Amino acid sequence: MDSILVTGNGPLNGQIPIAGAKNACLTLMPATLLSEEPLTLTNAPRLSDIKTMTALLQSLGAEVSSLQDGQVIAMSSHSLTSQTADYDIVRKMRASNLVLGPLLARFGQAVVSLPGGCAIGARPMDLHVEGLEALGAEVELKDGYLHAKAPGGLKGAVHQMRFASVGATENIVMAATLAKGTTVLKNAAREPEIVDLVECLRKMGAQISGEGTPTIEIQGVDRLHGATHQVVTDRIELGTYMLAPAICGGEVELLGGRMSLVESFAAKLDAAGVSVSETEGGLKVARKNGRVRAVDVVTEPFPGFPTDLQAQMMALMCTAEGTSVLEERIFENRFMHAPELVRMGAQIEVHGGTATVTGVERLKGAPVMATDLRASVSLILAGLAAEGETTVSRVYHLDRGYEHVVRKLEGVGAKIERIKGQ
Repeated sequence: MDSILVTGNGPLNGQIPIAGAKNACLTLMPATLLSEEPLTLTNAPRLSDIKTMTALLQSLGAEVSSLQDGQVIAMSSHSLTSQTADYDIVRKMRASNLVLGPLLARFGQAVVSLPGGCAIGARPMDLHVEGLEALGAEVELKDGYLHAKAPGGLKGAVHQMRFASVGATENIVMAATLAKGTTVLKNAAREPEIVDLVECLRKMGAQISGEGTPTIEIQGVDRLHGATHQVVTDRIELGTYMLAPAICGGEVELLGGRMSLVESFAAKLDAAGVSVSETEGGLKVARKNGRVRAVDVVTEPFPGFPTDLQAQMMALMCTAEGTSVLEERIFENRFMHAPELVRMGAQIEVHGGTATVTGVERLKGAPVMATDLRASVSLILAGLAAEGETTVSRVYHLDRGYEHVVRKLEGVGAKIERIKGQ
């Protein structure tokens, strides 16, 4: 099994290009199931999760081709052969559940395994099911599979979500595009990935308004057509690399970055003593002077502080001046990186959904183990600021969400290499 060796060696300087958003691309790919005509995505990230979604769509009979070194994905669902998403593929990735709404909307039936993915809490499917049932679907759980049907087709409805779930919002919006009548989805998630999905669906002929607000209105249409769409910049990769100069010093420009994608996160960095400014090419990040200051963080749905940046922010707070409190309100069991950071000399106490971090002058390199996608990159960031060598094992998690992480960090002066497993 591969590992990554990081040696702390001072400030970082230069430019890092930011890829297309993993979470957006994984949402856009199932949209091909809504139409017989081709859907082409550009600016696609080259990640293992994208390969998993490709395999899932192909298992349903979709044609999926990777072009231009993986940055273009050409898809066609003109002759699907199945409406069943098997456990063997779905278990590998949470986003696999996003085929449920499109299959149900277009074919009136779908059988989808309960999903897998990172071990960061239960992430139940009940919000997805409630929304689809509001549109007239009949959904039954049997032997670990959701069996959904809508013999007379889906019908528009007003539905209020109990929680602003991103995945449930995406599934319901896609299903409602082909429903009869108007659907009003209240307490909808507002993430940029949802805005990006709606922009793509609109190019395909969907009639949708209100994306980016808590109320989305969808007027159902009889059919959707093909389209070409550019995947939005990955705000989580952007935020992750913004932390590199914050934790190491130096000045790094993130090419393709936009402040609108990371406003709440950038505000926290500013409070900690890290400058974030817009440039013609993206965002420039630099530590203002000396050691960063401790700041408290509460994860919230967009536009609040992203849960997917909590682990990386904790790495920064490990060497901050003072004590910070990080509260995780989105997912349970998402502090598994804390014991690994403690192995590097961090002072962290976890109680339920709250972690208290008392900053130390310097972390020390150590062998550590990645427990999930975002935890893996938080340990790399910590290693960049640590004294000596840090070996991060189980980095297959990293490949799910970050393309060319070693190359990108090497490009700004980091001492980092990937060690091939036996």
